[in-house]
Amino acid sequence: MRKHCLTFFPLFCLFFAGSVSAQDSDPYLFVLGVAQDAGYPQAGCYAEHCLPGWEDPSLRRGATSIALVIPRANKNFLFDASPDLPEQLYRLRNEADYSLAGVFLTHAHIGHYTGLIYFGREAMGARGIPVYAMPRMHNFLENNGPWDQLVRLTNIRLRMMQDQRSVAVPQAAVTPFLVPHRDEYSETVGFRIQGPNRTALFIPDINKWEDWDTDIAQLVTEVDYALLDATFYADGELGNRDMSQIPHPFATESMALFENLSAADKSKVWFIHFNHTNPLLNPDSEESQFVREQGYNIATEGIKLPL
Repeated sequence: MRKHCLTFFPLFCLFFAGSVSAQDSDPYLFVLGVAQDAGYPQAGCYAEHCLPGWEDPSLRRGATSIALVIPRANKNFLFDASPDLPEQLYRLRNEADYSLAGVFLTHAHIGHYTGLIYFGREAMGARGIPVYAMPRMHNFLENNGPWDQLVRLTNIRLRMMQDQRSVAVPQAAVTPFLVPHRDEYSETVGFRIQGPNRTALFIPDINKWEDWDTDIAQLVTEVDYALLDATFYADGELGNRDMSQIPHPFATESMALFENLSAADKSKVWFIHFNHTNPLLNPDSEESQFVREQGYNIATEGIKLPL
């Protein structure tokens, strides 16, 4: 396993270096990207909040993706194939130089599946990478270009998932569950990732929590980590744009919903999937400081969560 923690994630090393040791053979999650689909800074954005990212490449953030690293099996699994796949695969290689054993997809919005193009013959020319997809997503990839070419050339091999049915992988189980979202081309799922010792939720995209027939606060109490959609920090973030047309739980709404959780349960929450306007992208912002003071976590690239 290759480790370059101090090179790429100095702050992470200071605060989280003990979470997963080089000798630890248990699976763990490795955060590869934390931004909304279009990344940070966003294409065409030259506003004050985006300019630092254009001027300083070290401030740029890739679209949300995480990896399940399984040292004993020498395997990695991706959750979502983002447009930033090339950089994220390189980062994953430096962290854990194992074979890519599969990709689990949440839905058909650009930040979550379009990285599949890099498996094609114009790029990696991959051979038979398993891609786990729900029925509508499976059909979409199989019957629409350019994705159908990946299937025909067996760059990828589609594996159909079903709601609430676990997929077994070495030392872990991955269970998709349907969540409400803008499902133009596919359904949308979150994932429950069960390791030998701990369990994580990964819900990068969902409409408002009240639109779901599941109590997210209760669900947080039942797991060890909850990586949750925090696309926007608060209402009004997009100026005059009607934010009801882009429904996501505001981070402020989620914190209000979780207000009565214990400090231990609040510490399980990792906000992720930040729009370029979201002040949580800036670790030094007042909003970031407030979120941390309330006992929650803000996901950053390079964080490891042992399972």
